[in-house]
Amino acid sequence: MTRHLHLRDISVSFNGFKALDGLNMSVGKGELRCLIGPNGAGKTTALDIICGKVKPSAGSVSFDGVTLEDMEEHQIARVGVGRKFQVPSVFRDLTVAENLEVARARRPGVWANLRWDARRAGREDIERLAQLVGLAEQLEQSAAHLSHGQTQWLEIGMLVAQDAELILMDEPTAGMTAHETRKTAELFVRLKGRHTLVVVEHDMGFVKAIGDVISVMHLGQLLAEGTAAEVEAHPDVRRAYLGSGGITNA
Repeated sequence: MTRHLHLRDISVSFNGFKALDGLNMSVGKGELRCLIGPNGAGKTTALDIICGKVKPSAGSVSFDGVTLEDMEEHQIARVGVGRKFQVPSVFRDLTVAENLEVARARRPGVWANLRWDARRAGREDIERLAQLVGLAEQLEQSAAHLSHGQTQWLEIGMLVAQDAELILMDEPTAGMTAHETRKTAELFVRLKGRHTLVVVEHDMGFVKAIGDVISVMHLGQLLAEGTAAEVEAHPDVRRAYLGSGGITNA
C-alpha cells in the first residue's frame, strides 16, 4: 500500500504540557485508520497538526509529497485535506441539496469556470452523493430538521463534494443512536478506498467494525499499531491500560 500521509517526529506543547512528543505515523492511500487512546493522549492534536489548525514545534507533515507544516489551513484544504470536527458545521437554513451544492462549488478550479451552474450541471452528482451518505430521501429537507446522525452524514458528504482525498474525523459517532452508529460504520466502509480516512474514536465496537489499522496513542506518542486483536494483545498497551478496564474502555 502506498503511504501518502506522513507525520515525522512531531512535537507540540501547550503551556508547558507536551501534547505530542516525537509522534511518528504513516497512513496508506485509501486506508481507514483509527486513532484511539485515553483523553490527553494527543489524538485530536494529531488531527489539528495535519489540517494546520496547530503548528508543530518540531517535525514534519507531508501528504502526497506536499509538505504541510508551513501551510495555512485553507492551503492545506486545497491540496485535498478535509476536517470534520465534533460539532457539525452545516448551513442549517439551507436544504441538504443546497448544502452539498455549496460544498461542490468550493472545489478547486470550479470558480475558474464562470459558466458552471451548481443547480443544473451538478444535480446528478448531488443526488448520487446524497445516496452515498444515506440522505437521498432528505434532499429537499432543511438541514435544521435533520437528526444528529443525519447532520453528521451531511457534513461528511460536503467533504466528499469538495474532493477531499484525506478526511479527518474527530469522534464522529458521539451522541449517535446505535442505529445511526451502525449506518455510519457502513458509510465509512463505502468511503474507504476512494478516500483516506483518519478517525479519532472512543467507541471500540465502532473501531473494530471499520478500522483497517488501529493506532494507539499514549502520552503524545504512538504506543502500538495493528489490527484490533494485535493492539489488544500488545504488551505495552496492556501495561498502559492496566487497571483501566482494558483498551475497550479507552
